[in-house]
Amino acid sequence: MRDIVTQFICEAFPAGAQGRRIEGDTSLLESGLIDSTGVLELVEFLESRFGISVDDADLVPENLDSIDRICRFLARKGAGAAPADGPARASGRLSG
Repeated sequence: MRDIVTQFICEAFPAGAQGRRIEGDTSLLESGLIDSTGVLELVEFLESRFGISVDDADLVPENLDSIDRICRFLARKGAGAAPADGPARASGRLSG
C-alpha cells in the first residue's frame, strides 16, 4: 500500500517530488509536494485505486498530509493493496 501511494505521488506530482526523498512523515502540503487541487486528485486516486469512499469529514491533514497518515487512513477504511477495478494510473487525473 505504501509503495503504491508513494509511486502515485511521485508520478502525479513530479514537479514537487523531483529530486526529493519523500519520507513517510513528510508533510505533503507544507513541503509543497501537493496543493489543495492535488489533494482532490489524491482523493480521486485513493477512491478509485483502493475502492474506498472519502467523505468530506475525512478531508483533514490528520488523514491525508503524509504517506504515513494516508496509509493509516486507508487501513481504517479497510482498504487492501489489491486494485479496486484495474491497475493504478497516475495520469489523466484532474489536470489543470
